[in-house]
Amino acid sequence: MKYPKYLQVLIEQFQMFPGVGKKSAERFALYTLNHTKPSQTEAFAEALVKLHETIKPCQSCGFFTDQDVCEICKDSTRDKTQILVVEEAKDVIVFENTHVYHGLYHVLNGAISPSEGIGPESINLKSLFERLKNEDHLELIIATNLSEAGETTALYIKSILEKTNIKITRIGYGLPAGGNIAYADEITLNKALEGRKDY
Repeated sequence: MKYPKYLQVLIEQFQMFPGVGKKSAERFALYTLNHTKPSQTEAFAEALVKLHETIKPCQSCGFFTDQDVCEICKDSTRDKTQILVVEEAKDVIVFENTHVYHGLYHVLNGAISPSEGIGPESINLKSLFERLKNEDHLELIIATNLSEAGETTALYIKSILEKTNIKITRIGYGLPAGGNIAYADEITLNKALEGRKDY
């Protein structure tokens, strides 16, 4: 069936979201047409426009904000001696939701992957090294993903900083709570052994 022009356009726009196929996009578009008021769709459209007009990376850490510096960096109660390095801004939210970590962050916006043509200059590393010239930062916690690109990025950061006085740590990876050893892959088991502690 051929939809009217702008309904088809809306369906195609919804399909740009990850995990949204044609049927889901059709369902979203038809719901928008049949169950929302014009004021709601106008508010939705305005939110999308304002998103790109107002949200930008924090000048200090790279997390998204609508100001020059994000709320985390401005928070005087945070532990300024620690910086936790993540690949994406969404990783900051994951760590914040644990309510365990109370230091600062640095968002790389990617990871080094020579096979994809992504080098150190392509991600947010230069500003990280500039931040680390501040004597307050004593520990750098690397929390890049357990992937080839994530490991490459972690090793690169370590190689640049290993002659400094900054303590470099890597978050532990291993078996999830409730996990079964029989179903774990070799990398997970290897990381679980590497991250073992006194018991």
